Amino acid sequence: MADTGPPRQIPFDLGHEPGRSRDDLVVTRANREAVALIDAWPHWPTPVVVLAGPAGAGKTHLASIWRERAGAVALEAGRISPGLAGLPARRPVLVDPADSGPLDEQGLFHLINAVRSGGTQLLLTARRFAPAWGVRLPDLASRLKAAATVEIHEPDDELLAAVVTKLFADRQVEVEPHVVQFLVRRMERSLSTAIAVVDRLDRAALEGKARITRALAAQTMSAMDEGQGELGI
Repeated sequence: MADTGPPRQIPFDLGHEPGRSRDDLVVTRANREAVALIDAWPHWPTPVVVLAGPAGAGKTHLASIWRERAGAVALEAGRISPGLAGLPARRPVLVDPADSGPLDEQGLFHLINAVRSGGTQLLLTARRFAPAWGVRLPDLASRLKAAATVEIHEPDDELLAAVVTKLFADRQVEVEPHVVQFLVRRMERSLSTAIAVVDRLDRAALEGKARITRALAAQTMSAMDEGQGELGI
């Protein structure tokens, strides 16, 4: 039997990318301390700072803001030593993330020494605090103990709601507050999930030529929970 429903509009991929500037950053109790650290640069309490927090909390967003502001050089955690030779003097350094795989412990030890002697800064991001990284080099473990650690917490309802609202606004899409609150209650507590949910809902609304309602949000979230690649709107 032929489909007599309304015609479906195939949405174009307009390449919506979430903003990564300081102005795009939403600040709440969950990330206020971490944001204050980035804003305080270069007046940090120690040359080496560890920004620790769960996946999806916004560590990379903050790190990218700091990298641009500080003109920092990015090095890979597992390949720090090869980057030391060409490291410009007195340039800040970013290692994001520091604990997701094998760590070049000798390289990080020498990098910390270079940062301290050069009067610059090193930002390390990680899911866990440094004592949980399993560092075997005693001298490196000692250096990491002297680092300042700032925690960024799992996104709270206030942060998620503000992020979802802003992501829709960036697409010039109006969504009623009760729909946003429904999404916040249903979604995984991470900023990356918020981005994916907004993108999927926007596409579903365009395809079905419909407003983003609570019913559409529920249908979309159910489809995402089931891992469906495309929505049958």
